[in-house]
Amino acid sequence: LFIPISSMEVVMGGDPYYECCTSSGAVAALDTESGDLLWYHRVIPGYPEEAGVNALGRQLWAPSGAPVWSSPTIDVSRGRVYVGTGENYTRPTTATSDAIIAIEMQTGEIAWSFQGTESDAFTMACTGFLNRQNCPEPPGPDLDFGMAPMLVTREDGTDILVVGQKSGMVWALDPDADGEVLWSTRVGKGSALGGIHWGMASDGQFAYAANADRAAVIVDVHPDQEAAPGLYALDLMTGEIAWDAPAPRDTCEDLQGCYPANSAAATVIPGAVFAGGLDGHIRAYSTSNGQILWDFDTVREFETVNGVPGKGGAIDGPAPVIANGLVFVNSGYGQFGQMPGNLLLVFGVPDN
Repeated sequence: LFIPISSMEVVMGGDPYYECCTSSGAVAALDTESGDLLWYHRVIPGYPEEAGVNALGRQLWAPSGAPVWSSPTIDVSRGRVYVGTGENYTRPTTATSDAIIAIEMQTGEIAWSFQGTESDAFTMACTGFLNRQNCPEPPGPDLDFGMAPMLVTREDGTDILVVGQKSGMVWALDPDADGEVLWSTRVGKGSALGGIHWGMASDGQFAYAANADRAAVIVDVHPDQEAAPGLYALDLMTGEIAWDAPAPRDTCEDLQGCYPANSAAATVIPGAVFAGGLDGHIRAYSTSNGQILWDFDTVREFETVNGVPGKGGAIDGPAPVIANGLVFVNSGYGQFGQMPGNLLLVFGVPDN
């Protein structure tokens, strides 16, 4: 059993009296029968040391951070576990933040790592104008890898790792060549809220990426690039964008907390990609050209099966689940100033 280890220090660092920060992202391997710890891999080698004090005299520590807050990907044939990491919390930074790391399944030793963004250090202290004592200077753009890496077999039989980053980049890595970059494609300008935030989908021909390009930017690393929220299909052989479907922009009039953007992970079945929007719509797109095949607005009140008053909101985070001819969708995500809600919706095709 492989368990990702994250930390709340990115939030706790917003307290100027907190001695920031000492945690490291990690992966723990447990025996499934006994629960015994088999190994524990720290993303940051060694342990933090004193790194000066903040303006209030509180001790600072470094290096720290690089949390692992998405699910590990298991590669049984190669005997490895792949994880994505987030930013450092203090400076100096490390080579294993904002990275994809391959870990040996039997020993917990690192096999290789790939870093998407260098020198990214950030805590919640960097989000305001006051109480910035624990904001590492200069602040980084907060461009984690927030999704589980996809291990995909392409049409030519080769395996690749495909992973999207909050930077708006999609990377294809070779698992047999120490993570060598096979191709890279930018689908958006990226931000602390994505870019690609939660996950992607693949059918062996294309990788499907939901790009948020939210305006919540700590450091705008691409100020000259326009935001381009929507759904993207990338050719797995070349990384070229086969098609893109911009997020509809006419759905958020007079709706507080509504954003015309795709952030939640997508799900693909033969012929259709299902993707939720921050505008509360769940849509099905054609896999061949991105045309919207079906669109349902969840931002309304519903009569629920358990009698609890229900209302939909933003669709963010996990992907729709599709099983036995049914589509399961969570609606309502009040974080980051978005529309709250409390629904699990189930869709199906009526019997003829």
